[in-house]
Order: sequence, then structure tokens, then C-alpha cells
Amino acid sequence: MSTTTSAPPVRIGALAPLTRPGWTEAGRHLLAGLELAVAETDAAGGIDGRPLDLMVRDTAADPRRAEAAVDELAGLGVAALAGEYHSVAARAAAARADALGLPFLCSSAVLDALTERPTDRVARLAPAQSHGWRVYADFLLAAGHTRVAIAAEPSVYWAAGTRILRDHLAPRGGTVTTLDASAPTPGPLCDALAAGGATALLLLSGFPDPAVPIVRAVRRDPRLAGLLIGAPAGQPEFAEWAALLGGDGAAIPFLRYLPERPTPLGARVETALRARLGAAPSFVAFEGYDTITVLAETLRAHGTDREAIARSWPRVTVEGSRGTIRFTRPAGTPVRQWAWPPVQVADRDPAAPTRFRTLHTTPA
Repeated sequence: MSTTTSAPPVRIGALAPLTRPGWTEAGRHLLAGLELAVAETDAAGGIDGRPLDLMVRDTAADPRRAEAAVDELAGLGVAALAGEYHSVAARAAAARADALGLPFLCSSAVLDALTERPTDRVARLAPAQSHGWRVYADFLLAAGHTRVAIAAEPSVYWAAGTRILRDHLAPRGGTVTTLDASAPTPGPLCDALAAGGATALLLLSGFPDPAVPIVRAVRRDPRLAGLLIGAPAGQPEFAEWAALLGGDGAAIPFLRYLPERPTPLGARVETALRARLGAAPSFVAFEGYDTITVLAETLRAHGTDREAIARSWPRVTVEGSRGTIRFTRPAGTPVRQWAWPPVQVADRDPAAPTRFRTLHTTPA
């Protein structure tokens, strides 16, 4: 039973992509996790008797909308900012939050350069892209894939991913060839793959377009039988992938940030998230839950002053749904970072595309 009183709420700003061109399914899962943790926090007495007020703003993956939302939420007196899935929107939000002195706990965006300069005001739960994508590159090498093609679209995020993969694979005997994913049809890309001899194709591109047409074209091209398709950014995690691609979307390895076996808290949270979503929760939903769990513990221990929250990141130790969360600043990382969440490489089982297989893991 809730023990919160009529005291004014503690306001938390939340950013998520809830409309197109943002990845709305990811936004919905992120919001479900945030809202579940708010409800549990309030049921446990809130923040010294004060309820949490989650003030949600849609970024639609647009950096300008993210900046405007941060300005608005700061003016409304939020104690901290939470959320966001898309790296380009999160980077804009982080820069603006830092400039305004507003602490921001980023849930899901992985771009290493989340801010241009080191800051104590921004912390992040998701692993830096360079960490997770190196794990993915190690998976490729262990599976014997040294000739890798990348179907890439122009963006800071995809360019960073290409660079990480190339830098990690090249010293280990791997080669990376970049192909244009933005062509009007995937035919030329299939021709280039057939001529190039790559054994793996990685999709560094938007979803559903052009990723879905590329997958369909590759699956149907007899010249490319046996070619591994991969999606390190995690597109196959979501139900829409399976709905659009069916069996064609199976056996496409991707990164997800979950432990190999759930903790007792994780199992309970999974059940509650499934009830809210009406479907299996993605790792993004757990990231949302952990974001509010960390912020609630921080607010209880250190109060609602923005500067006090920002100073507290190095002292945070919280049991989240995926393990114990502590923040450090790994070399080359400009923000406070959970180093590291558990990382899996998984895929959808060809025998049952709604079921996931774990192919490779790292410990929490």
C-alpha cells in the first residue's frame, strides 16, 4: 500500500521516441519500464513520502525536439531527466541538460560521445557502443567470420559502429567492406555481396526501411545462401521485426543487454512488464525500470537538489533488475557509466521465431 502523502511530488522528466520517425516500439517498452518503477516507488512510500511525477515528452528521435523538451522540463522544475533510446536525440538532450545543470540518467543510448566534453551531470546505464560492439565483433571472429560486409546508412551512430567494428576486426585478420544501404532497391547490394565474398552482412541501417527489404532480398538470393546476416543494434529484439519478417528474421544475431539468467528481481520485473505490455519485454524495458530505480534511491539518499544528485553518481550502488549498478568513468568515456551491464549476442530461433537463443555472453 502506498504511504505517500499530499506533499508535492518530485518531478522527473522522461524522454522517449513515441512517434515516427522514432522507433516507437522501443519507446513504448522504455516507457513501460519507467512507469512500472515509478508505480513501485510510490507504493513503497515515494521519496520521503512524496510521490514521483513522471513528465513524459516525445522526442520522435529528433535532436531539436529533444533539446526543446529538456528546456521545457528544466523550466517545470524536474529534479532529474531520464530515458531516451536514440543516440542522436540523447546526445542533444545530454548537451542541453549539462548546460542547464540538470542531471540526466540516460537509459538506452549507447553512442560513446554522449557529450562532447567530460561532465559529472550525465550518467548512463546502457553500455558504451565501443564496449558492446567489440563483444559482437569477438562473436563474429569466434564463429569464423573474418570477411564482413556492412550495409550502412549515413549517421553519426552508424559511422561510429562501422569504425568500432573495423578497428577491432582488422588487427585480428578481419576485413570490413562498406556497402550503401540507402539505394532505392537492394539488388545492387546483393550483387556486390555475391562478388565480394563476405561471409557476414551486418545491417547498420534503419528499421523497417531499409533493413526489412534487404533481409528479404538476401534470403531469397541463391548466390547468398549461407551468408550470415547480423544486426548489432538490436532490431530483431522487437516483436515488429518478427511480425514483418517471420522466418526470414530468424538466425540474425543482435546485441541485447540482459544477463544469461535473470536475477530474482529481474524475474519479478519481467512478469510485471509482460503484464503491462501484453508481450515479452525487451531489454529496453528493463533499462527503463532500472533508470527510475537508480534515481529513486539517489533521491532518497541525497535529496532533490540537482547538484547533489549529480555529485552522487560515483557513490551510487543499487540492485537493478539486471545486476548491481555502480557508476565509474572508463577511459575515453565522457559521462558516468555503468561499466558494464551484461551483454548478450542472441538471435531468434529458426524453429520458433518468437523464441530467442543466446549465442554469446559476457558477465555482468
